[in-house]
Amino acid sequence: MTNIGTIPDEAKVVVKIGDHKIGTLDEIFLERLRKGDVFVLGGHKYEFKFARGMTAQVASAEKRPPTVPSWFSEMLPLSFDLAMAIQRFRKAMEEHFNAKKTRKEIQEFLHAYLYIDAHAASALYQYFNEQYQYTQIPHSGKLVVEQYREESKTHFVFHALFGRRANDALSRAYGYVLGKLLHKDVEINLNDNGFVLSIAGKADIEHCIRLVKSHELRKLMEISVRGSEILTRRFRHCATRALMILRTYRGQTKSVGRQQMSARLLLSAVMRISEDFSILKEARREVLEDAMDIHAAIAVVQAVEQGKLKIVKTVVSTPSPFAFTLFTEGISDVVKIEGKLAFIQRMHARVLKEIASKNKE
Repeated sequence: MTNIGTIPDEAKVVVKIGDHKIGTLDEIFLERLRKGDVFVLGGHKYEFKFARGMTAQVASAEKRPPTVPSWFSEMLPLSFDLAMAIQRFRKAMEEHFNAKKTRKEIQEFLHAYLYIDAHAASALYQYFNEQYQYTQIPHSGKLVVEQYREESKTHFVFHALFGRRANDALSRAYGYVLGKLLHKDVEINLNDNGFVLSIAGKADIEHCIRLVKSHELRKLMEISVRGSEILTRRFRHCATRALMILRTYRGQTKSVGRQQMSARLLLSAVMRISEDFSILKEARREVLEDAMDIHAAIAVVQAVEQGKLKIVKTVVSTPSPFAFTLFTEGISDVVKIEGKLAFIQRMHARVLKEIASKNKE
């Protein structure tokens, strides 16, 4: 009776370099880390190596930019339905620009559609106008992929406004295929509005997109999360609920670290027995359907296959205004707020300069 319960034990994960303790992390944050990810802890950057029990081993990575955005903790992700409603609004805005409507007409539309005041309507018009003139406005019928080159690294910005959970699944699927094609590590940065795949060298992202099929997406995701921290830790939760791991026995309480070590050993044994083991299947379901939104991701890929969602690739010298947030999230932990604003202002100035040169032509 003392082992029955659905709420898993949670504890802080100790972060170490060798035997030296650096600090602690939330276990839910650790779930999202993959080998090679760079995160910020106490103002310093560290590269994640591996985790054993409730200890994470890292290495100093002061010369590398963070690949993991700021921890969003319990912040609720954008729902898929609300994301699609915003996409439809974006499409309406593009239609107004294509129809050569005046600024006054578009601002009146914004006021009527969103019930916002004149100042907000003016700011929103300027934001969309710069995106429209610089590249293209992504919407419910068009997924824009920006290719941006920075030194020896190529960034592919997917303007996928589908919510963080759906983007988590999509980014892992495309990132996994891209990594296998090039035999290189792929860095992933994501939020509710889209995700960025970064890789050393050049890559054919269109070929990668074609290889991801809707009927194979779930199986592809199961392969991509195999051996990941998120699957290992969700398996511990499921195994504890199924009484495969006892939290208390004869008055002795097993620590979360001991439970996690037991879960890792059990998971390895279960995978050798059968991929259809019931507790393993439930752990996979938790990862793909609770932590991520595999159903929404499949719907997106199906829309691409059916031609309802067109993929438009553009090559840019600077991220577009819609991509500013994605690029600043990675640096927000290592620069002061003034530095972050200066970074956005520099990118914005470059965008305005390119728009001006286009208009002269």
